[in-house]
Amino acid sequence: MVIKAKQASLVVCLFLFLFVVIGGGLHLNPGGAFLAAVTGTPLAIHLLNRTRAVKDRKQNPPSSPPNPGLAHSDIEADAGRPSAAESETLVRQ
Repeated sequence: MVIKAKQASLVVCLFLFLFVVIGGGLHLNPGGAFLAAVTGTPLAIHLLNRTRAVKDRKQNPPSSPPNPGLAHSDIEADAGRPSAAESETLVRQ
């Protein structure tokens, strides 16, 4: 419950930050600033989650390939897809 409240408050803060910075910096009317903040908030959250996932992958590389019979190119192709545990974590967030 505390984690969800923290995440929600961070989303609200990000929205307000984007609303003020984009609206003031581009001299938009309130409707345009609101629309920019509404569309920019999910994009910023996605980019931050993606950056964090890349950093986690670089810090904790797999010690051995999941299947010794797979070619190296097959392993690289699977590297872009999230695992079941990552998907479950993303769904929970």
